[in-house]
Amino acid sequence: MEKTLRVGVIASTHGVRGEVKVFPTTDDVKRFEQLKEVLLDTGKEQKPLEIEHVKFFKNMAILKFKGFDNINDIEIYKGKDLLIHRDQAVKLGPDENFIVDLIGLLVITDQKEELGTLKDVLQTGANDVYVVQTNSGKEILLPAIKQCILNVDLEAGQMTVHVLEGLLDL
Repeated sequence: MEKTLRVGVIASTHGVRGEVKVFPTTDDVKRFEQLKEVLLDTGKEQKPLEIEHVKFFKNMAILKFKGFDNINDIEIYKGKDLLIHRDQAVKLGPDENFIVDLIGLLVITDQKEELGTLKDVLQTGANDVYVVQTNSGKEILLPAIKQCILNVDLEAGQMTVHVLEGLLDL
């Protein structure tokens, strides 16, 4: 399991005083109000940054980090991920998982047939959709609903699913 979770990506600078617009990769953009520190993934290292203040504009968070006081200090980090330690993450409810923990799970049907590997999670308005890559290279889309996703066992590295009628008819 990953030790860190991505909460956002620096999209662009905001003004000239070192603020950045952050595209949130968390369900709730207001999550940034509770954070005091994030890790900047530079590609070579994870650099801790203290959040000085937070404001919001449309679907973005605007963050100001301590020690970054002009556009030149922060501009080089455009496109970089902002991470948190797993212990800073929001508490999950029953039957909830972080997407990063689901990617790579072996997907098995309730008939004990190996379907493939969970490759991606598409977030739609109604429910998430799991993208399963079969061993033959095909992609199968499974709705993340209780009738279809029967069990997720992160320790065993597998997910048990019931393939609803018609989902494999292509």
